[in-house]
Amino acid sequence: MWMGDYTTLNLFGLFVQTIFIQNILLSYFLGMCSYLACSNRVSTANGLGMAVTVVLTAAGALNWFVNQFITGKGALAWLDFLGINLGGINLSFLELIVFISVIAAFVQVLEIVIERFSPTLYNALGMFLPLITVNCAILGGVLFGITREYPFVPILIFSFGSGLGWWLAIALIAAIREKLTYSAVPKGLQGMGITFIMTGLMAMAFMGLLGIDLATPAGQDLPIAEEKPFKTEETPVA
Repeated sequence: MWMGDYTTLNLFGLFVQTIFIQNILLSYFLGMCSYLACSNRVSTANGLGMAVTVVLTAAGALNWFVNQFITGKGALAWLDFLGINLGGINLSFLELIVFISVIAAFVQVLEIVIERFSPTLYNALGMFLPLITVNCAILGGVLFGITREYPFVPILIFSFGSGLGWWLAIALIAAIREKLTYSAVPKGLQGMGITFIMTGLMAMAFMGLLGIDLATPAGQDLPIAEEKPFKTEETPVA
C-alpha cells in the first residue's frame, strides 16, 4: 500500500525518469497554456514553477487517499467495521470531478495560508496561484499516478518529480526567451513562432532518452524472450 514492490533504487529511478525521460510538459505537452503565457521572464517562470511543484505534489498525495478510501473500486470496504456494507459500490465515475474539486480546494487553502503567514511570498506568487487550479499538468499528473496504480510513496515521488520537470521546462524556455529578446529573429517567427520552435527542439532533446526504464519495480522485471533451439531442415536424399 505504501511502497509496494518499489525499492529505494526504484524510487530514485522513478524520480529521474519523471523529470528528464517522461517530462510532463515536454513529453506529454501538459500545462502548455501557463508555460507559454508566463515564460517571458526567468523570475516569473521560477515563481510559477515552484507553485506548480508544491500543488502537484500535494494534489497527488491527497487524491491518492481519495482514490484508495472513497472513489476506487471497493474503496468503501473500510466502513464494514461500522456495520455499513458499501464494499460493492464503485464511485470511480466521480473521480474526475472529485479530483478537480480537491485541487481547487487545496489551492484556495494554500493561498490563504501564504497570505496569512508570508505576505512577501504571497505578493510574489499570489497572482499565479489561481491559475494553477486550471493547469492541466496538475490534473494530468494526478491521473497518471492513479491509473498507473502507484502506491503512496511512489506517487508522491512521481508527483514531486512531475512538478520539478514542469518547473525545469518553463525555466529553460524563459531563459532562452530572454536571450532571444536581443537576437535577430526573423520577423515572421518573432513571439510565439520562435517559442514553439524552441519548445519542439527541447522536446526532441528530452525524448531522446525515451525507452530507458529506470523505475521497473522489484519483482516486475521486463520479460526476456525465451531462447529456442535452432533447427535446421534436413535435405532429403534422392
